[in-house]
Amino acid sequence: MLALLLCGAASAKVNHYVGGFAQVGEWSLIPSKSDYSGSFGVAGGLGFQYELQAGKTYSPARFLLDVGVGATGGLTAYIQSSNRTETLFDQTGLNHQPFDYVYEIKDRKDKYTNYAVHVPLMVGIQYRRFYALAGIKVYANIYTQSHSSATLTTYGLDKTIIGETGANDLRDMPEYQFFTDEKVKSNVKTTLNLDLDASVEIGARLGMINYSVGYDVPKRKMEYRLGVFFDYGLLDVHSKGTKPALKLPPRYEIDPLSPNYVYKSRSMIDGMEMNDIMSTNGFASAVKNLVVGVKFTVLFQLPEAKQCVLCRDAYVSSVRGRSGGVKYEE
Repeated sequence: MLALLLCGAASAKVNHYVGGFAQVGEWSLIPSKSDYSGSFGVAGGLGFQYELQAGKTYSPARFLLDVGVGATGGLTAYIQSSNRTETLFDQTGLNHQPFDYVYEIKDRKDKYTNYAVHVPLMVGIQYRRFYALAGIKVYANIYTQSHSSATLTTYGLDKTIIGETGANDLRDMPEYQFFTDEKVKSNVKTTLNLDLDASVEIGARLGMINYSVGYDVPKRKMEYRLGVFFDYGLLDVHSKGTKPALKLPPRYEIDPLSPNYVYKSRSMIDGMEMNDIMSTNGFASAVKNLVVGVKFTVLFQLPEAKQCVLCRDAYVSSVRGRSGGVKYEE
């Protein structure tokens, strides 16, 4: 009878697993209070995982605790088909005439390539074949590159001419860097802030499952899982920018061959570059990270001490303890 009671007291069982995971999904950067909708792209990653499973010996329900580290990479893009106009006021031409410099941007696309390291901390439950986890993930963004492209039209509004609409437009004048429907591209290294994501994962174990977990029941030492996950950022990943949409090179430079050092025009469209959209003035009040995808996990059970079936060792230890350390012959 004592042996049976000791067996019942030792019925809680803990197993330790290590393994790896691979995941892929849709990646978006969601702006708040912005004229832009969220970006759309793809992200994938690999990582290492440790899992603790605990529960009563013959119960199909198990408590789960997961920690790990992973590396992710992704590409996401903002697309804006509507025109966007900005004006640089009070510019001066070669003959000192005042004008406002206007540029219109259409068909704009901003792509972001990002590589990050993330650390998950998840808790959950496993019941028979199915499991659910919830927790947080810390994302440390290591490298971010922006790739911007658009169609650009620039013109001037001559402030010395007053007349009907359009009469004071200065267009298609390369000496003033006025162009129509020119393609502009720019690649700029940028940064994304440290992020903390709320995460949920739901899925199932694959293959044949033995729901009995007693000490005397043969068990698989490997587990395969397939699940879906949802990560949503709690922090703002972008730094509020103050830059204009377009970076203009100097329109004039000193001509060293001129005896009077007269300014000469620069008309190269190649000198124009774009600032990435998240660094521009008034883009959004905040930008949140969002990843939804599929995750595949492989876990290997770590070796464990063999448990007794009849609890003879536990019975002997108990008798020894109460008898003041008297040794019993086996």
